[in-house]
Amino acid sequence: MTTHSKNDLLTDDHITPIDFESIDGFPESHSWPQFDESLNKIQTHDLKDSLIPVIDLASPNAKTLISQACETWGVFQVVNHGVPFELVKKVESESRRLFALTTHEKCKVLRSVDGATGYGSPKLSPFFDKRMWHEGFTIMGSCVDDAKVLWPHEYQRFW
Repeated sequence: MTTHSKNDLLTDDHITPIDFESIDGFPESHSWPQFDESLNKIQTHDLKDSLIPVIDLASPNAKTLISQACETWGVFQVVNHGVPFELVKKVESESRRLFALTTHEKCKVLRSVDGATGYGSPKLSPFFDKRMWHEGFTIMGSCVDDAKVLWPHEYQRFW
């Protein structure tokens, strides 16, 4: 891992995700080394061979499993979270709608260098030598202002 100073971490290069529509080959900037197979699987509540940990929040050891998943993977899925199924479906639908936009359109709401919300790569990206095969949209509070930019005539569903 490369050591970075605070000043060289926050650049537009570290915020803007790869434009999947314009690449015609495998960029070296995104070529990560292969890891030990044992890191690809961790034991979760009932799904011992799960690639991404699935954690049952009703489990008495959920806290330990979340900690293990964060340390091993940095990501996990939760079940028995109490979020209504219809709300989950609406969020999934809007996420598909957002990520179906062209990179040019999504970049209209690109997270600023000193910002925390909007479209872009994760804030931890500058800490690694290689770029991430990732694009994301971070929301804290309301995303209605970004929705107005992306869908000026259809943003009311975000109120």
